[in-house]
Amino acid sequence: MPRRASAYPTEAELEILNVLWSNGPSTVREVHSHLQSQQHRTALTTTLKLLQVMTDKGVTLRNDSRPHSYRPALPQRQVQAGLLRDMVERAFEGSAHKLLVRAVQDMGISEQELQEVRKLIDERRDGGRGD
Repeated sequence: MPRRASAYPTEAELEILNVLWSNGPSTVREVHSHLQSQQHRTALTTTLKLLQVMTDKGVTLRNDSRPHSYRPALPQRQVQAGLLRDMVERAFEGSAHKLLVRAVQDMGISEQELQEVRKLIDERRDGGRGD
C-alpha cells in the first residue's frame, strides 16, 4: 500500500525551510551552498528536486524570474505549531501536559528557559496569550 503524503514537511524539507526562514528568499545554489556548509553532502540536483517537490506540495513558493528564488509558503511559527499539534496528538495522546512534563524531565532545560516558561505561564494566567 502506498504511503500517504504527509501534510507536514519531511526532515529534509524542514532543513531547507530553515535556510529560507533564516536567509529569506534564496536561489537553489544559495540553499545548496548553505546546506553544504552544514555538512549535508548532496548534489545540487537533489536540492533542486527537493525545492521543486516542495513547490508542487505548496510548502515553498517560487518566483518566475531567472534564476528562480524560493521562499516558504508559511511562516516558521505556523509550521512549527502544526508539527507540534501533530506530535502531541500522535505521541502524547493529545495531552500538552504530557509533552511539557516529558520536555522538562528529559530535555535538559536551562534555568533561563525555565524562567521564560514561567513568564509565559504567568502571562497566560493574567489573561494574555503569552506570544
